[in-house]
Amino acid sequence: MLKEFKNFIMTGNVIDLAVAVILAGAVGMVVNGFVSDIMMPIVGHFAGGMNFEDLKVVLSPAVVDAEGTVTTPENAILYGKWINAIINLVTVGFVLFIIVKAYNKTKKPKEEAPAAPAGPSEIDLLKEIRDALKK
Repeated sequence: MLKEFKNFIMTGNVIDLAVAVILAGAVGMVVNGFVSDIMMPIVGHFAGGMNFEDLKVVLSPAVVDAEGTVTTPENAILYGKWINAIINLVTVGFVLFIIVKAYNKTKKPKEEAPAAPAGPSEIDLLKEIRDALKK
């Protein structure tokens, strides 16, 4: 059983999958950094200098006692983070589209099977039939 497991793990598909998962995590971090550190400041600049992370709808404010300690935290809908997540999703989708498109260009087209040898044309067949009928 241990030998079978070793053979299973060492097959190309499992190794390829492991590499793909690791690379996907790394690409995800790069894309998240790109979105949060490059894209969102640009979007925020054109949206009037706002930071999308701060956008929220407060449902109930935080309750603070006399000493300044928060007894009940704020309850809010953080829709700015949701906007960031949507922009992140669109960016990841676009990057994956570009990668797959570039990969597909590198693949060699499948060679088509050679065409079947041409048989007699329709006219040749009709001539044979005519000649056979004359006999």
